[in-house]
Parts: sequence; C-alpha cells; structure tokens
Amino acid sequence: MEMVGWFCHPTFVSLGLIFMPGVDLVTETDKACEELIFNHLKQLYPTHKFIGEETTAAYGTSELTDEPTWIVDPLDGTTNFVHGFPFVCVSIGLTIGKIPTIGVVFNPIINELFTGIRGKGAFLNGDPIKVSSQTELISSLLATEVGTKRDKETVDESTNRIKSLLFKVRSLRMSGSCALNLCGIACGRLDIFFELGFGGPWDVAGGAVIVREAGGVVFDPSGADFDITSQRVAASNPFLKDAFVDALRHMV
Repeated sequence: MEMVGWFCHPTFVSLGLIFMPGVDLVTETDKACEELIFNHLKQLYPTHKFIGEETTAAYGTSELTDEPTWIVDPLDGTTNFVHGFPFVCVSIGLTIGKIPTIGVVFNPIINELFTGIRGKGAFLNGDPIKVSSQTELISSLLATEVGTKRDKETVDESTNRIKSLLFKVRSLRMSGSCALNLCGIACGRLDIFFELGFGGPWDVAGGAVIVREAGGVVFDPSGADFDITSQRVAASNPFLKDAFVDALRHMV
C-alpha cells in the first residue's frame, strides 16, 4: 500500500490527464496504480477474482460472484487529486460470498491507513478506532456527495435532499471520496453518511468493512440491507440509524 500510495502522491507523478465527457476525470495514475495492485495481489492469490474501477471502465462490467474477490479503486477522489485537494485514497476490499471481509483504505497525502478485517476490529495507523457515540440527529455531522452528473433533474434531486437534511443535522461535509467518508464514520469524525449513484462496488468494498468493525452500521439509505452492487450506501453509528433512515424517507 505504501508503494502504491507514494505512486499516487502528486509530488511524484505526472498526471497525464484524459478528459472524459462531463466532469469526471481519469488519469494515467489511476490505471498504473490499479495495475500495480492487481499484479501484486495476483502473485499472492492466483485463484482469486479481481474487479477494478479502471478495468471495468475499459472492458465492461465485471460480475461479483461468491468467490473470493478483490475489489480495487486505485484512486478514489480523482477530482480532488487533480486539484491538489488532499482527500484522495487507494481503496482495496476483499469479498467472500459477496460479503465485504477485508478493507484497506490509504490516504497517502496525509499518511492515514485505515484497515479492517471481519471479526478482528478496525484500525487507523495501527490504533483501534470506533464510531462516534452521538445519539441526537440534530447534533450530528453529515457527509454526502453530489456525484458527477450535471443534468437538471439530478442536480435538483441532490440539492433538495441536502436542503431538507440541513434542517435536521448540525452541519454538512463533502470530502469528494466515498471511501474516506466511510472511514470518517469509522473513526468518529463523521456521524452519518449517505451517497447515491457512486461509481461502483470499488467505492465501498473497503470502507464498509472498516465501518462495521469499528462498531458502525452500513445499510441502504432506505433502511434495507446493504447491497455492495447497488450504488447506494448509508452508514452511521447504531444509535442514529433509525432516525437517519426516517430523515431520508421519501428522498431516496
């Protein structure tokens, strides 16, 4: 992870930007990091399956099966990376039976390594972490994202959701990284988080394990069970889940 992280560090890379339609950005760094990660994991686990953001974009959707599968986002927060905003990370998750089992999220810019193994706890730079103890929604710090789509309907839906929620929480943050938002829940910096329409399972595979191992809950914003392939996620501590789901009702 450290090798990949330093490869992502803006000081040590040439961006080689490829501008895609809309506001999404893809860099040569994404592709090179993913190849580096996959090559290493394939040497260690030759029988496992692999799903990556960049390979999926290039070759089409990869089906998630019950077999052990490594799911990788080589650079979550690409727009942040391009602008020099320090909330970027490498996210790696292992699913077994489609259940997130191992999670690793590394922000090389501020040198924070989040890890979690199912049944073994969650850690930040080796120290145990846990979710917040907040019990009141009105005192909670909310994180969400608005995505990359800029059609009027999508923008209106996003802004209306945010406007409604701002009356029910203390304040709002947008880090630009789904994986780091989940880690923010896990270490208690954030109290509640939801996002709709993110890129794919690579955005949540690592962070979901870390939240759960830190004592948090990960679920569909409707309150239903979390589906890693749905492009819908919410997370909180256990005390806030019911109130948060109620606040999101009819908006998701």
